[in-house]
Amino acid sequence: MKRIYIVRHGQTYINRYNKMQGWCDTPLTTPGIEGAEEAGKALSEVPFDIALSSDLKRASDTCEIIMKYNANKDELQHIASPFFREQFYGYFEGMDSEMAWRMIGGSHGYGTRQEMFAHESIDTIKDWIKEADPYHQAENAEEYWARLDDGFKLISQLDGAENILLVTHGFTIRSLWYRYGDPIPLVPGPKNASITIMTMSEKGEIKIPKWNLMHL
Repeated sequence: MKRIYIVRHGQTYINRYNKMQGWCDTPLTTPGIEGAEEAGKALSEVPFDIALSSDLKRASDTCEIIMKYNANKDELQHIASPFFREQFYGYFEGMDSEMAWRMIGGSHGYGTRQEMFAHESIDTIKDWIKEADPYHQAENAEEYWARLDDGFKLISQLDGAENILLVTHGFTIRSLWYRYGDPIPLVPGPKNASITIMTMSEKGEIKIPKWNLMHL
């Protein structure tokens, strides 16, 4: 049985300004660094066998901070991979979040993301993001899950790794909640530097028993 400790990266400047942040990237704020340190302390006694993260700097930096506090810090290897990146929002990258979600959900009768997340599946929302993107370059559900599934295939092939750190992103964690953590609500979403625990059996069965923790 593998236990995957999924951490959302610390707060960034774009998070602070409430803008869409998928593949675009900004540095951690001072509270973001402090949040990563708190997550590191909360997970310090979990003897991680490997540390994984998105290759986006905000996630990679958060992972490195957490690793500094870990019981296995001297042996721990960090692999940063595009498999674990955030949803790609295409045209909406860097846009004010509320404006972007109104553009994405408005034609379907939703004025806010909170309404949309409460009533629609996350895969439907992914498809609407691509549909609303004038360039149609945002990821839809099929494209997104093809990438994430490659990441979880990688995890399944990590022989001998029982405790795994994975630092990724808010909409990605929501996506995992939707797929593996029913009936976890999509609103409110995961806090910056929060911890979600996922288990993966030898047969590949995945469950999420705990989510959005600030302490173990």
